[in-house]
Amino acid sequence: MAGRILEREYELAELAAAAREAAARRGSVVLIHGEAGIGKSSLVDAVRSRLPAEGRMLVGHCDDLATPRVLGPFRDLIGSVGTELADALKDGDDRDRILAALRSELDWSGHPTVLAIEDAHWADDASLDLLRFLVRRVNDLPVVLLLTYRDEELYRGHPLHQVLGITSGGVRRFMLRRLSAEAVHHLSANAASGVDADELFEVTSGNPFFVTEVLGDRPGVRRVPPTVVAAVLARLGSLGNDVREAVQQLSVIPNAIDRQLVDSLIGGGLPALAEAEERGLLNVTPTRVRFRHELTRRAVVDALPAARRTALNRTVLDHLVKDQAADVAKLMHHAAEAGDAAMIVEHGPGAAKTAAASGAHREAAAYYDLVLEHAESFDVAARSALYELCAIEHQTIGEPANAVQAQRQAVQLSRDLGDDAVLGARLCAITRMHWWAGDRAAAEATAREAFTVVERTPNLALLARAYNSLVVNDVLAYRATEALRLAEDAVALARKAGDDAILAYGLANLGLARWHCGQAGGRELLDESLWVALAASETDHVCRAYATIGWELLGRYQLTEADVYIDAGIELADRSEQFGFLDFLNVQRARLLLARGAWDEAVRIADLSLTADRPGIRCAALTVVGRVHARRREAHALEDLAEAVEVGLQLDEPLWLGPAAAAAAEGAWLRGDAAGAVDVAAASFRLLVERDATPLSSELGFWLKKAGATITVPATDEPFGMLANGRWREAAEVFAAEGARYEHALALCESGDPNDLIAALETLDALSAVALADLTRRRLRGLGVTGVPRGPAASTRQNPAGLTQRQVEVLELLEQGLSNAEIAERLVVSVRTAGNHVAAVLDKLGARNRDRAVELWRDLRQA
Repeated sequence: MAGRILEREYELAELAAAAREAAARRGSVVLIHGEAGIGKSSLVDAVRSRLPAEGRMLVGHCDDLATPRVLGPFRDLIGSVGTELADALKDGDDRDRILAALRSELDWSGHPTVLAIEDAHWADDASLDLLRFLVRRVNDLPVVLLLTYRDEELYRGHPLHQVLGITSGGVRRFMLRRLSAEAVHHLSANAASGVDADELFEVTSGNPFFVTEVLGDRPGVRRVPPTVVAAVLARLGSLGNDVREAVQQLSVIPNAIDRQLVDSLIGGGLPALAEAEERGLLNVTPTRVRFRHELTRRAVVDALPAARRTALNRTVLDHLVKDQAADVAKLMHHAAEAGDAAMIVEHGPGAAKTAAASGAHREAAAYYDLVLEHAESFDVAARSALYELCAIEHQTIGEPANAVQAQRQAVQLSRDLGDDAVLGARLCAITRMHWWAGDRAAAEATAREAFTVVERTPNLALLARAYNSLVVNDVLAYRATEALRLAEDAVALARKAGDDAILAYGLANLGLARWHCGQAGGRELLDESLWVALAASETDHVCRAYATIGWELLGRYQLTEADVYIDAGIELADRSEQFGFLDFLNVQRARLLLARGAWDEAVRIADLSLTADRPGIRCAALTVVGRVHARRREAHALEDLAEAVEVGLQLDEPLWLGPAAAAAAEGAWLRGDAAGAVDVAAASFRLLVERDATPLSSELGFWLKKAGATITVPATDEPFGMLANGRWREAAEVFAAEGARYEHALALCESGDPNDLIAALETLDALSAVALADLTRRRLRGLGVTGVPRGPAASTRQNPAGLTQRQVEVLELLEQGLSNAEIAERLVVSVRTAGNHVAAVLDKLGARNRDRAVELWRDLRQA
């Protein structure tokens, strides 16, 4: 079977083309995905034969360790790359040095590099960070970045989605298919196995690995095993006792095994494995041993009794401990599998610290979790510190609920230490974690306690921090009057203490409070906060300033300026692994794209935030997705917007509730439900007015007035304030100047001039905003206008069914037989959004099911 690869010619030709383009410095990303055993690694191996003569191939593997090796796939490149990159990877804790060395290594003019990262679904955070770096720059490098991953491992919210989400439009995606019946017959005939090819195809469904495993079984066996596990175990059982035990020993190691460890574990070393290599269980090279496939290893290890598996891990651990250069991730994995608490306690804190320093924050959190399963092994002070470090890592990776749980332990233990400064600082920290977790009541309670505790200390900087913990809750709730006095005191204390981080925090709070209540100088204070944080290299506060200013500018439809802050914030948050702020800024990017009319892209980005473990981020993402679906009259709009409002009300913060309630009111009005618009928006409007949350109340007030409510909307100079008070022409000019296409059309729709309505209709058709477009056509006919443009937009009229470009893409994927999940993966959207697109296609074609839609589409194309 060796060397055969069937039904992959198209993929190989495309990969060869990508390599040729890379030689001309037109780099690209290639994604190869599919189920386990589908042949991803075989395809990667086959690429070598298609490279230009001057090209090279580098391959790194991600491991199925309990906690992956930090920079594991890139460390695999050591020995194949130059000393600059090799040395940087060996040290591992200087991110900027690694990035510079990686770019230098790959920027080899005239020599294209295919950099393949296998099993990227198992990649550690530090490796994902390098991949994001490469994805953003690959177009200017002579590189093909090839990633393989398993679809079934890529759950919603998987961190690899953040990498896949930033791939450019030129990315090549190959979802590998199973082998056809003809290919299975071909392989069966050439293997001369005597196995019934039809039965083989039926049992394996054409999965290449399953097929080759069965065909590689003992000659003369005609019965096809019911599972691939049976085939692997049958082959294992045919080995001699010593070889079988050696294979079982190696099976507990879930990655390539270095020659030194093999020689230590296996009597007779590599030669003793010859029979297992011949039987196709292992791949053996002079430097390392690897199971031929991860499924082979799992079949062997899963068949071991628990006691035997524990003992084999103990053996590996004993050998690793003697190796001064042993990877700490491997040590920790086998210590956990062997149940060695002492080893976990000894090495775990250092492993976590190293992982965090390298930017592998998921791995750091996992190490701290593992260590704290044995928390009683540490004294109170050490235990409290470990819980706080664990909380920080969970907060960093966007798991505020886990962060709160760990920080509660740190706070409780701090009470026993009797140190008010330590307790106060940890209470301030948990206040912020509660806010990210969406628990305002807990955030306010811990902030009050922190202030009470810190007042007993002489630490001015800590007192300023405690003031800010109180202030920020009031500011974000738009209780600006209550916040102002304390905010001014916090700034004064921070200046007196000379603490730039606390000063930046205080300036941001004071500036936002003044901006909210219309006092002069608010925006200037926010800018000062940014400058102070930048000068002090306080990345956390720089990201906060970017996110705060960007969000406020978005609410005022100052889109051009908001774009600058959002872009800068995303770049910094991504580079510095500030994942909480990165999610916040990404959802701002989605709001900006929504306003600019790039709705498909807005939905794609918002979809990535829907699984965020932060209710505010989810609320904002649902608002974007629901708004697009409502305007396009697509499925699930009502559910999305209702949930967004519900989350906004629970959070009791206008910054989330205002946009959500406005979107829900708009959605109800667009479907002709004026009473529903009033029901969903009236209470929220009263709350926003009470909190003086302008301009949020202006947009909500506009929709309430459209729905017939008798209300007064404060007169302001922001566009929805103008629109709500009849100054539609001025509002239209502002929207047009900022590139807010839909809102510009919306403002024109307030005109009684048919020419304005027709101009609005052109924009609405171009956006596929069918809900407002239909209302506008109805109004034009009511005005007696004849020859009302029928629409849709020119790009849509090009196909006979009036489909949008995205709907055509969906139909093409339906033709390929893809499921909603597979369509979602291709389009980089959620499964629900893919389902919405499919439903819209069926509705527009009048088809009762997917097969009928494809038939109708084929007929239309031929007409």
